[in-house]
Amino acid sequence: MDSLTQIVLGAAVGEAVLGKKVGNKAMLWGAIAGTTPDLDTLSNLFVDPITANEWHRGFSHSLLFCVLFSPLFGWLIAKLYKNKEADWKDWTKLMFFGLFTHPILDAFTTWGTQLFWPFSYKISFKNIFVIDPLYTVPFLICVIIALFYKRTNPKRQKINKTGLYISSGYMVITLLLKWYTYKVFEENVNQQHIQYNEIQTKPTPLNSILWTANIETEDAFLIGYYSIFQKKDMISFARFPKNRHLLDTFNNDPLIARLVNLSQGWYTVEKINNKIYFNDLRFGQLGVDQNSSQFVFSYELFYDENGNLMAKEREKNMKEAGPLLKKLFARIFDQS
Repeated sequence: MDSLTQIVLGAAVGEAVLGKKVGNKAMLWGAIAGTTPDLDTLSNLFVDPITANEWHRGFSHSLLFCVLFSPLFGWLIAKLYKNKEADWKDWTKLMFFGLFTHPILDAFTTWGTQLFWPFSYKISFKNIFVIDPLYTVPFLICVIIALFYKRTNPKRQKINKTGLYISSGYMVITLLLKWYTYKVFEENVNQQHIQYNEIQTKPTPLNSILWTANIETEDAFLIGYYSIFQKKDMISFARFPKNRHLLDTFNNDPLIARLVNLSQGWYTVEKINNKIYFNDLRFGQLGVDQNSSQFVFSYELFYDENGNLMAKEREKNMKEAGPLLKKLFARIFDQS
């Protein structure tokens, strides 16, 4: 999830674990713990985009990281305050749950997380977008309100728990919506007599109302959209050829294997103006235009001056962000 959401969750967890003893310090260090795993994004400053994406949500998002570093962080915080409000064990407990809930929350998103690193398997339920105001805003309001109560006031814990209950309840709702929309997509595919290998569904940006599906067939991927507000359940699918043969020119370069692994096999290849692009389909298209071939994660493949195969992330036109959001929300409430 986004940094703000992880900070809010960390603060709420910190309050739940140690708020009665140390007050706002629990929220502060819970928030710090909640955002610490995402420091792995700093790798973007030192390595190429592919390596950075491979490292993201790896070791720093693992159970091993939580077990190894929570005692160290707990010891440092205890040394910092040097008082009897909370001891090393208390701070270790807070840091562990602050760190651990971060990858747990990330596991519900499309990217997923390597919770059991060094094993490369990613846990990804794909039931919530990385930024979802309906999850974050009520949670944030409860945390802010709780801040203004003394640590001994029972209302403080009650309000904080309310935020945890609301956010957790919404997460359950998104899981139910995923199950429902998956059934709608599956029924449509069967009604249209489409032979498929697998269906993956996920919510579109900023909401849990409009869902999209990637459907793998023998030689292509189909992409469709379905809104909970639709009156008709009929879904049309756009077809994107896999074009795997376009990768033959790269002679089994190791970079191709890394890209395939990164995309978990959900990718297409296209040739535009004599340039080859590798499209990672897991994160969907830019916008909700089914016929658009521009995907959120798309890499141009090329050889550098030394003859090494490189992958450069395809440039996105940020001026289109506003119109794309308008189209997104128009599609959410489209009842046709």
